[in-house]
Amino acid sequence: MTRLARRPGRVSLAGILTAALLATPLFAPTTTALATPQADPAPSLIPKPVSQTALTGQTFTLTSSSAINVATDAAESQAAGKVAEQFAARLRVSTGYPLAIVPGTATIKLSTNGPASLGAEGYQLRADSTALTVTAATPEGLYRGLTTVRQLLPAKSEASTQQAGPWTVAGTTIDDSPRYAYRGTMLDVSRHFFSLTEVKRYIDLAALYKLNKLHLHLSDDQGWRIQVDSWPRLTTYGGSLEVGGTPGGFYTKADFAEIVRYAGERYLQVIPEIDTPGHTNAALASYAQLNCNGVAPPLYTGTDVGFSSLCVAKPVTYTFLDDVFREVAQQTPGDIVHLGGDEAHSTPHSDYLTFVPKASALVTKQNKRVMGWQEIAETTLPANSIAQYWGTDDTRSRDLARKAAAQGAKVVLSPANRAYLDMKYNSSTPYGLSWAGYVSIQKSYSWNPSTLIPNLPTTAVAGVEAPIWSETLDNLDKLEYMAFPRLPGIAELGWSPSSALDWTTYKTRLGAQGSRWDTLSINFYRAPEITWR
Repeated sequence: MTRLARRPGRVSLAGILTAALLATPLFAPTTTALATPQADPAPSLIPKPVSQTALTGQTFTLTSSSAINVATDAAESQAAGKVAEQFAARLRVSTGYPLAIVPGTATIKLSTNGPASLGAEGYQLRADSTALTVTAATPEGLYRGLTTVRQLLPAKSEASTQQAGPWTVAGTTIDDSPRYAYRGTMLDVSRHFFSLTEVKRYIDLAALYKLNKLHLHLSDDQGWRIQVDSWPRLTTYGGSLEVGGTPGGFYTKADFAEIVRYAGERYLQVIPEIDTPGHTNAALASYAQLNCNGVAPPLYTGTDVGFSSLCVAKPVTYTFLDDVFREVAQQTPGDIVHLGGDEAHSTPHSDYLTFVPKASALVTKQNKRVMGWQEIAETTLPANSIAQYWGTDDTRSRDLARKAAAQGAKVVLSPANRAYLDMKYNSSTPYGLSWAGYVSIQKSYSWNPSTLIPNLPTTAVAGVEAPIWSETLDNLDKLEYMAFPRLPGIAELGWSPSSALDWTTYKTRLGAQGSRWDTLSINFYRAPEITWR
């Protein structure tokens, strides 16, 4: 990874923690009259499963002789084996147990031979006094089920050093699958650059809550962060700075391949965003010919928006984008490329209507689906497009979402006044912005994706995404402080059935995670309205 300078921060801690996968909610062990530790019969799971039933009087105990068996067909054996090994590797650190993966009898039974009705991410889980069983139809479903197992185990199971047991799971059965297929988070690495190690840390945090999309905002006025061989100055010059004028950085193709690999092992699809036609000063500064007047502007390190634009009339603009989308698509195995499209205030509206279809055609040329911010709905969209709603309940934004759906596009909901993780919690929050208002934990959680936009067909809603913009966030501590505890709530909105969405019960489950987050050294905001335990 190319890094032009290091800012002070908790990089060494992040490096340690990303070596061990992170985890989720805490439940507090109880004690009997004989002071024998027992598993909590009602662990505070987030996202809340579709259904869960306690098995009274049953407790599964992980011991030094416990082993893992994986039942799968030949086509899925390698992927399922990796899922099992990830799970075992983390627990070996905290328990000190060997947790061998064996072909025969074992007390932890994993299978991808479940019914097809479970879908790609669904799973069934059973913990009783004899065994812990997770059944899915795919390795991805198995991974989601083992994420739940991590939550069922004590918080200390996530420690990076060996801890004393016991390691118990209260008897339970769970039948679970996601509400929406798209459940994401966006990380802005353009305003402030985040290193490969820091991105991996954020991937681990996202994986805690069964998120499955990582949207990377890779270009903006302040910096270009992904290597493009055919236009090398995009990164060597355009990526040299960040907000405030401090040194920036970029991801080499090897770096980006590692991000894709690491996310993929945690079943997060990477969605790269090249923001166009606005938010392009880093590109315009790198290549004078991209400007209508042929003059390159200086690099920009402020935080204003809407002042830059590609030159829509110039043929070189589309030669440039053809090269960029081709190389970005080649680095991305997923089926989506995000072309931005927001806040193009310096692009004449008629030019915008011309530009987006041309840019979209260059994306679909690479056999990728077009994704863009809500403004792209003003233009004719290709089949299978995705519009990302970032409105604040305003009429225009809602109309754009409905226009997208009317064209057959799907809509991902990222309402800025609810889902933007960089919005301040309240007036005393030391970081973040407040242009969309203050976003408390309750406000962030208390909305229903299927009813947020009146008259938007429920079938058009692809899911939810929680973006975190980095104008004021220049290190990992600040990033975590703004993401936690709101990110788990957005994840639950995307996974759990609407009948499960209740603030009163949710805040109790949320508070039960504090000790686990402390174990993982997550720098979370200890909101006073939550009883942390």
